[in-house]
Amino acid sequence: MSPVSLLILGDGRFPSGGHAHSGGAEAAVAAGRVRDAATLEDFCRGRLATAGLVAASLAAAAAAGHDPLVLDDAADARTPAPALRRAARRLGRQLTRAVRAVWPSPELEHLAAARPAGAHQPVVLGVAARTAGLTPRNAAQAAAYDSVSAPVTAAVRLLGLDPFQAAAVAARLAGDMEDVAAEAARHAARLPVDGVDALPAASAPLLDITAEQHAAWPVRLFAS
Repeated sequence: MSPVSLLILGDGRFPSGGHAHSGGAEAAVAAGRVRDAATLEDFCRGRLATAGLVAASLAAAAAAGHDPLVLDDAADARTPAPALRRAARRLGRQLTRAVRAVWPSPELEHLAAARPAGAHQPVVLGVAARTAGLTPRNAAQAAAYDSVSAPVTAAVRLLGLDPFQAAAVAARLAGDMEDVAAEAARHAARLPVDGVDALPAASAPLLDITAEQHAAWPVRLFAS
């Protein structure tokens, strides 16, 4: 295992398509719920504890070697909003393209063939982490970071937020991200006994509702 692989996987310049998605921040900014660094931090903390935990657990389970097709179905069941399912699969398809070029593997080829429209991004992320020689905890860390970095990066464009303030928001949430990654790894470790029911299904109804509204906007800056 090389920590550099984790840095590559989490790098915002990695061609995974994440730059086109705001993680719900665009809708939250339009509604006035995210207005500045403080409200952005609150938004990210809530997203991390719900959608972020689910994503991190799926990624950890995939990195541990559990069947990615079963995990992909579990991701569908934990993503009730059609707009978010479509976004997760688009991101998964783009991440698959990138990882196939960087860390090719038979496991990834099998997943790509079985899910030509794209598997859910956290599942692909976990398979990528496994292929890169990373641990389930590392995969969960990458997913937790992704759940925060998307809205933080988007807020710079949406609000004209000072990039230094935005970076400080992510830094202040580092401990929360580590806690979520550790919890996600514990959930994933229970799969051999409890199956996919061991994975959390933390709900974020407002993210689901606003994702559907956002998808219907005629003009928007971000895909989700």
